[in-house]
Amino acid sequence: MIVRIMGEGQVTLDDSHVVELNKLDDELLAEVESGDEEGFRRTLGALLDSVRRLGTPLPDDALEPSELILPAPDATLEEVREMLSDDGLIPG
Repeated sequence: MIVRIMGEGQVTLDDSHVVELNKLDDELLAEVESGDEEGFRRTLGALLDSVRRLGTPLPDDALEPSELILPAPDATLEEVREMLSDDGLIPG
């Protein structure tokens, strides 16, 4: 799967990591819904760090269709709220 982190670039990520990332996505969704800014910051950082750690960066000049687009690290809670559907950021 190809994942884009807004403002950073793309990484390839093995589908086997989706379950792990879904746990963080569920936490993030709950924090967005409750307006928990501190929890949102922590979990968004953990989600992005996990994608960076588990994924392999694509070259800067590569432009592949992204199957998943994640918010930038400095995204606001409101911006992420607009990105979310009932399913969260990570497709299950």
